Amino acid sequence: MRKNILFIFALCYQQILKRIFFLFDPEFVHNRMVKNGELLGRFTFLRQVIAVIFAVKNQMLIQTIAGIRFENPIGLSAGFDHDAHLTQILPAVGFGFGSVGTVTYHAYGGNPRPILGRLPKSRSLMVNKGYKSSGAEVVSRRLASLSFAIPIGISIGRSNVASLKNEKESSKDIVKAFQIFEEKKVKNAYYELNISCPNLYGDISFYPPKNLEALLRAVDAIGLSTPVFIKMPIELSDKEVILILDVILKHRIAGIIIGNLQKNRNDPALIPEEVAKFPVGNFSGKPTWNRSNALISLAYRHCGGKLVIIGCGGVFSAEDAYEKILRGASLVQLITGMIYQGPQLIAEINLRLPVFLRRDGYANVADAVGMMHYEK
Repeated sequence: MRKNILFIFALCYQQILKRIFFLFDPEFVHNRMVKNGELLGRFTFLRQVIAVIFAVKNQMLIQTIAGIRFENPIGLSAGFDHDAHLTQILPAVGFGFGSVGTVTYHAYGGNPRPILGRLPKSRSLMVNKGYKSSGAEVVSRRLASLSFAIPIGISIGRSNVASLKNEKESSKDIVKAFQIFEEKKVKNAYYELNISCPNLYGDISFYPPKNLEALLRAVDAIGLSTPVFIKMPIELSDKEVILILDVILKHRIAGIIIGNLQKNRNDPALIPEEVAKFPVGNFSGKPTWNRSNALISLAYRHCGGKLVIIGCGGVFSAEDAYEKILRGASLVQLITGMIYQGPQLIAEINLRLPVFLRRDGYANVADAVGMMHYEK
């Protein structure tokens, strides 16, 4: 019965609703959907009705990772709910976890428009937000009184302000954002440290090992109450990524998220005439797929069980999610696939993953993590 309802919902979304949404400015549609989601999340009855259709429960999907219980491995990536309005509706839609932000110490209204764009043939979105954020003080107050039915993470990055002149000042800025959430005693299950946003002021980078080392020493010194995952870039070489991983392994970091946006405008997955419409920004969705997957495999082989890997980039189906798991991701995040396929995608993935697990002889999703790298 549920499969039939999801099939009908997907058909309606992809053939009717998406075509209507895509007639309008993507920033307008995004803001409208966030407001609708926030409204639905306020009412217990509406959440329960939505959950009957979208919230899939299966013992094979439950994992405990970094001391956190996840009912399923599919999460909302940071970037969609940048000001933390959707934490109450995410479980009803079927997510097993979700990240808000990226939140910064100083508020920032977003880069000059356009900040969002669509590339339908490329199955991608142009993203040029530049850490649009109401600021850590506002977001922390919004979250301080809330409890969460699923693990909620807070993504934190450096403020996108011209007054930050170097990495040292930026590290202090990041630390202050963390401290605000700690002081407010927000009940988040984890943090993300985003070192990979490509749309910020200045030539400040935490990719060089010495810069990342200094940042992580500063973060270690806070003594954060929950685990930290680092959001990784995908545009670096394998050698550069390994150098970053080696620095991370020396610090109190639970894991990594692979990865962020596609900066290469000549990537074969991007249709050139679509890219030409956007002189600014970088690209999500399928153009991130190949490099994200390659780096998940690289990180799994290099780090083994020392770092938890969260796979992000180009997930449009259950098969896509399962491939990231087999490559080494314990958890999977998405945004763009949901926008193109519909919000029922999360339920579809969680319904089909157990089918794949049983087919391949695994009792739990954790058993499948990284198994692409082992001979059966």
